[in-house]
Formats: sequence, C-alpha cells, structure tokens
Amino acid sequence: MARTGFCDSRQLLDLHMTDDRQVPLRTWTNSCVLRERRVFDEGEELGPGQHYKPTQESRWVRRLPISAEDGIIMDYAPQDESMPSDVYEEEALLKCLNRLPGPPSLRELMPGLLRREVEVAISKLGLLYDKTYAWDIFSDMMRSQLLCTLPNADLPKHFSDTSRAILVDWLIQVHEVFQFSEETLYLAVHLLNRALRLIKVSISGLQLLGVVCLFLAAKKEECLLPEVSELCYLMENAYSKKQLLRMERRVLTGLKFDLYHCPPLHFLLISASIARCSNKVVWMARYLLELSLLEGQCVVYLPAQLAGAALLLARRILQEAPSDGEMAWCIAGSIHIGSEAALLSIMQIMAVAAARAHARETRATYIKFSTIQTLHVSMHPALKAAPGLLGLSCPQT
Repeated sequence: MARTGFCDSRQLLDLHMTDDRQVPLRTWTNSCVLRERRVFDEGEELGPGQHYKPTQESRWVRRLPISAEDGIIMDYAPQDESMPSDVYEEEALLKCLNRLPGPPSLRELMPGLLRREVEVAISKLGLLYDKTYAWDIFSDMMRSQLLCTLPNADLPKHFSDTSRAILVDWLIQVHEVFQFSEETLYLAVHLLNRALRLIKVSISGLQLLGVVCLFLAAKKEECLLPEVSELCYLMENAYSKKQLLRMERRVLTGLKFDLYHCPPLHFLLISASIARCSNKVVWMARYLLELSLLEGQCVVYLPAQLAGAALLLARRILQEAPSDGEMAWCIAGSIHIGSEAALLSIMQIMAVAAARAHARETRATYIKFSTIQTLHVSMHPALKAAPGLLGLSCPQT
C-alpha cells in the first residue's frame, strides 16, 4: 500500500467542483410528515374495501407507547379534548424511561434539565423532524454506544498502529475529495477497526479493505456514491472491480451485515450545544476528536467518553471560560459516563497526538483543520504545549 504521498502520485477525482451541495437523504426523509394511523379495538375489524377516514371529532396525538420487548413505537393514541397533548407526551416519556434497562437507569443518570437541553440540542443539529422523539433518540444513543467499542486495542499479526494510521490518514484524504459527511468518515474507520479483527487480510490487501469500508459507509450515509471504477482509479488500478466487490462481500459477511455505529461526533455536538461553547472550542474539539481516529488506543473507549475528553481538552487548551457559567458545563458533563481516570487517559492520548500532528507524516487532519473555515484550530500555538497541561512532557519535534 502506498504511504501518505499516494494521493500526490495521481490527481484525485473531484466530483463536487460546484458549490451546490446535495441535500442529505436523512434531511429529505425527516421532512416527510408521518401519516396518522388508527389502532382498532379488540374484535373490531375493517371490512374489505373499507378505509378509515378521520373526522374532526377524532383527533390524534403522537404518543410513544413502547413495546415491552425492544422499545419500538407501536401506535398512536387518541387525544382527549379536555387534556393538552403535552400531558400525553410527558406520560409516554416517563413510561419510556421506566422501561430503560440497566442500572442505573437513564432517568436517574440524567436530570430533568438535561432532558430539555438535549431536546433543544438535537433539534438544532437537525437529527430529527419531530422534537417529541428527541429524548428517545438520545436514550437509544446512550444504550447502543456500548456496541461501538472493541474489547482491546490489539491488532492482528503483521499489522501495526503505524500502518493503520497511514491507511486512516489516506482515507481522510479520499473522504475529503468526495466531500462525504463526517458521519461517513467515523463509520468507515469503525468498520475498518472491526474488519481488521474479523477478516484475514494480507498487508497487500490493507488498502483495498480501507476503501471497501469507506464505500460501505458511504452506502449507508450518503445519497451520491462514487463508481467502483473511480475507487479503483484512486488506488492506481492496483485492484480490479471484481476484487473490490469480492472484498465487499467478505467484509459484509464477516461483519454479519451489522453496519451500525453511534459516532462520537454526535455526542460532541450535543454536549457543545448544551454547554454553549464558542465556535472555536467546538472546532478545536472536532479536531482533537478526528485525531483520535489515527490512534489505535482509542478503539476501547465509548463514543461519549471520546467526545467528552475532546471537549474538556479543547476548553483547557483555549482557556476560554463558559459563557453561561459552570451550570451548563455540569449539565453537559453528565452525558460523559465513565471514570475521570478514563477521561484523563483519553485527553493525554489526544494531547500528545495534537502536539505531534504538525510534524507527523500523517498530516491530513492537520491540513484539513488549518483552513479559515475551521478557524485555523490545528495551527493554534497552545497545541504544542498541550501535554504539559496534563502533566506530561512535551514531545521533542
């Protein structure tokens, strides 16, 4: 596999030369209004050729009755004219929280004030169409992130953290060329981390595996996809289309078609919105979080822990006080589960990576966050002394 200078050997295809960006598919689907459905009583059936037509006397409110098995929304409930819809929504929300498994429950872990802030933050991020379901989405994120970690950071034989970092750095460059969403990048690296441990791949096929993981992530997150021939062209036609598609089948089979991932970027943006962070703090935290993709040690931590460590370290580097006092930071800090020792370990990894980023061979993330759009956060002079803020010795460059 070629090293970081690989992209310089052949000009990459820029499929998005115009400034017009395509609307993400999730935005289009979220804009579709849900149709009203009626749940019939026991013994009541609808005859053939008959259709239910709602009348003015029968109104419906989106309520969240939860299935006892998997928490799937099952139906809508009729609204009583004498009671506002907020009463039903609050009742359904409490019912959902009571059913959340695992000690302690999220209702005990998250204060009521956090629930309100989470609803506002998720709405601002455009992650859903109806704010009614914001807390349920966030609850599912907190539960499902447990599936996004690996038991250890050990790589298979013949692979090293250096070769993995070189591959991830090249994938970041390809990701920028196609102008994919950030979720696509985090999903691609997550699939790569899992595939390396589940599929036997030779060193010569490592680059092909990385491209396939990016291709699968794009299929899940993007509207427009590159052609298979274009992906082969980026690899200097070292692999044929048949080899790429065969590797795709191997990866899907090895992963058992499980492509789910809860990106730490979502936790970071939600926390930053709750804490009323400045734009510079948010961009610095996003830079530190993307640097963690290159560090193999970070695969054992939860996405919420990675996001919390990036936000805390960004605040410490920039030495900016929160605008609305410490209360907002306390609310946002309740999202980050785990011990303080785990957060400190992540912050130390990120601090060392940030201090060395400008001199490393894998500099795609450093260059990406050195533009005016990202407020030049990667070039901030305090980053070189970041390890010293955590009691570590600054690396010699």
